[in-house]
Formats: sequence, C-alpha cells, structure tokens
Amino acid sequence: MYNAIEEFLQSHNNLMPIRYSFSQIRKMAKGFQDKLGEGGYGSAYKGMFRSGLLVAIKMLGKSKANGQEFTNEAATIERIHHENVVQLVGYCAEGLKCGLIYEFMPNSSLDKYIFSQVGNITLSIEKTYDISLGVARDIEYLHQGCDMQILHFDIKPHNILLDENFTPKISFFGLAKLYTIDDSILFFTTVRGTLSCIAPELFYKNIGGVSYKVDVYSFSMLLLEMTSRKKNLNAFTIHSSQIYFPTWVCSQFSKGSDIEMEDATEEKKKIAKKMIIVAL
Repeated sequence: MYNAIEEFLQSHNNLMPIRYSFSQIRKMAKGFQDKLGEGGYGSAYKGMFRSGLLVAIKMLGKSKANGQEFTNEAATIERIHHENVVQLVGYCAEGLKCGLIYEFMPNSSLDKYIFSQVGNITLSIEKTYDISLGVARDIEYLHQGCDMQILHFDIKPHNILLDENFTPKISFFGLAKLYTIDDSILFFTTVRGTLSCIAPELFYKNIGGVSYKVDVYSFSMLLLEMTSRKKNLNAFTIHSSQIYFPTWVCSQFSKGSDIEMEDATEEKKKIAKKMIIVAL
C-alpha cells in the first residue's frame, strides 16, 4: 500500500495539499480523541491547525484496495475546484499510517439529520429540498463541469457533509473514477458502492452498460431517503413489503395514498411529493 501511494505522489508532484508527518497530524487531532465517524476505509477525527482552523482528519484503516482509496481521492479532488465539494487541505503518507485532511464541516453529515435527530435540530422539508438541489448541482458539476467526467459511485447521506449554513458538500471520493467526457459506456469487473444505493446495471451486466447514470440513480435513492426519513433497505422492518422503500412508496402512490408527514401543511406535502416523483 505504501509503495503504491508513494509512486502516486511522485507522479503527482504538483499536488496542492501540504504533506504532514504522522506526529504532526496526531498533534492536530490531540491524539485522535474526538472521533467524528467511521466508514469502510477508516475513521475520521476532529483536528485543528496552529492557526485555529478546524479540520477533519480521515485516517485510512486496513486498506481494501492497496491504497487505491487514497490515490483515488487525492487524484480526484486535485481536479475539483467547486465550492460545494469538500476541499482536501493536506495528507499524511508515512508507512502504514496514511491520512487525508479536509476542511471541517460543523454540521456533520446529512444522515445524522434524516435518520436521527441531532440535538434539537430537525431539518424542515423546505431545507431538505434546498439541500437536494445543492447535491444535484454538485453532481452536475462532477459529470459536466470538469475537464474530466468524475463518477462518484457512492452518493448517499453519509457522504453529504453540511457546512455552517447547511449547504451540502459531496465528500469521499475513494470509489470515484475519472473518464473523458466522450466516454458514454464504462466497464467494471467488480461492484462499487453501497448496497441500498447501487444502480442495477452494476449488478446485472445483461441489462445495459455502466455510465454517469449510476450516480443519477443513487441521487434518486438519496431523494427518497431524504423525503421519507427512512433508509431504503431496512432488514428489521416488520412488514416485508416495506423492506425496499422505493417499491413500497410506488405501491402507496398506486393506491392513491400519500406518505405520512406529521403536522405537515399542504405546501410541505406538495414539496415532499414533488421530490418523491422526481426520484421515482
């Protein structure tokens, strides 16, 4: 893993973020005491530069792809110059201790608000709608706004971070791939992404090729989760018909039933229904 990362860094000597030693980032994170979260590729911790700037430090755990998540993320983010994509400000590559340093997002990730209430903060349907528009613009930029087409492959609530104004910023590009704008059909030998958000063509090779539409599919799933405040795949649901939420919501609409929203005005219901119809 270390050799693969070092080879990448040597070939990308114009990488803008600053390289730090492990002892430096350990000091920034005060011994990694304040854990922000944990994912498939490692854990994130809150840290602070000497200037007082807060950062999020993601330390890579046991590598699942020989350091590929590190190189994917660094190679992708160095091409992105967009205010609604989390910025990489530094990195560490010291033996098996590899980490990425990002700007800190004070309002954490979207999943904290749509699946469980954070403190006394509950996202209104209007704010949820604004966030969905922001994510859509971010995805459009990744697909069409760069010199290369960037496919994220893991659009989900956990990877949407929120700044102090609840403006969404897409994060985690460990699974991302870069292609020329002209590449319409792509080829993969392995499944990529999170189970509840993966487009069917990544599973079933006989139904069509893989393209930028896999991110659009994941965005649709994100919309359903944001509107319903339910995860799309819940193995613990009592009613089997509700295990796969998109199928359940289709059946509700076919019966003429709306999604229940406590104390919602007609205007709020209208916004929620619009988001669901767009998602479907």
